[in-house]
Amino acid sequence: ERLLQAVFKEVKDIDLEIPFPRMTFHEAMERFGSDKPDLRFGFELIDFTDLVKTSEFRVFSGNTDEGSSVRGIAIGDYQEELSRRDVDDLETFAKGYGAKGLAWIRVKDGEINSPIAKFLSDEELNGILEKSGNLENNLILIIADKNNIVFETLAGLRGHLARKFDIIDREEYNFTWIVDFPLLEYSEEDDRYVAAHHPFTSPREEDIDLLATEPEKVIARAYDIVCNGEELGGGSIRIHDPQLQMEVFKALKISEEEIEEKFGFLVEALSYGTPPHGGLAYGLDRLVMELCQTENIRDVIAFPKTQSAQDLLTKAPSSVSETQLEELQIQIDGRE
Repeated sequence: ERLLQAVFKEVKDIDLEIPFPRMTFHEAMERFGSDKPDLRFGFELIDFTDLVKTSEFRVFSGNTDEGSSVRGIAIGDYQEELSRRDVDDLETFAKGYGAKGLAWIRVKDGEINSPIAKFLSDEELNGILEKSGNLENNLILIIADKNNIVFETLAGLRGHLARKFDIIDREEYNFTWIVDFPLLEYSEEDDRYVAAHHPFTSPREEDIDLLATEPEKVIARAYDIVCNGEELGGGSIRIHDPQLQMEVFKALKISEEEIEEKFGFLVEALSYGTPPHGGLAYGLDRLVMELCQTENIRDVIAFPKTQSAQDLLTKAPSSVSETQLEELQIQIDGRE
């Protein structure tokens, strides 16, 4: 924090107040749909799941089981700036994130206009409106899907609309720490839990017993520093106990043979008495990107690669000599 305070004072003549606030991963996702939230504007997420659990509108009630939800954002009086065609364009935007569609309810001078209103009971419709705050002029945009799609889509919509309405203060730098990340997350593709960060991150001491029974509830001793929707740095406290490291490997369903083959050296090294350790690394390019007020990281990289992965300075990739191939014992198909 003191490093960032000094850099922003020297470069931007801005006095950052420390310590920065802390926000849990859970709170960040529930309120902003992202673990690197931009706090310079509102449009916070609203959870409608409990309101529509028994709804006859299957698009909603069919997404209320664990792992799915019905959530939205309300843009209030800014709805005046959006035509019906603009709202249709927002649905196209949402589908770009994998959402199946975008439901909406518009309120203008207290009058309700929505293609889904006829599928909702008065109790459900009034509940959604009351949770959204503005009963006179509002536009509520709703996504019903798996949580990862809901969060990612609504986070994207937040930023898209804030830029469209030009309500982001470019001179404001809003920092927060994101803490209490989950240690593990379930991968449907692998049909097992995988490390949310990496398998060497230490769990909270009070959660260790949950590794074997409820791994999804284990909280990591990990942390990110976030500013204006960008992760500027991150780190963790590492595992230093070989027994705990083995328990984490087992929670990840890594066999003893694979542990020995891939990580045997690490477990052995830890057994010699490695002290507790951890840290944090800043992304220099992202920090410079924020200081320069650009949204394109390529603007602050000295020699960025082209879209075809070429380095125009060094002309890489380039031809490789026979001597280099021999030294590396690389054989190319069709060549001896």
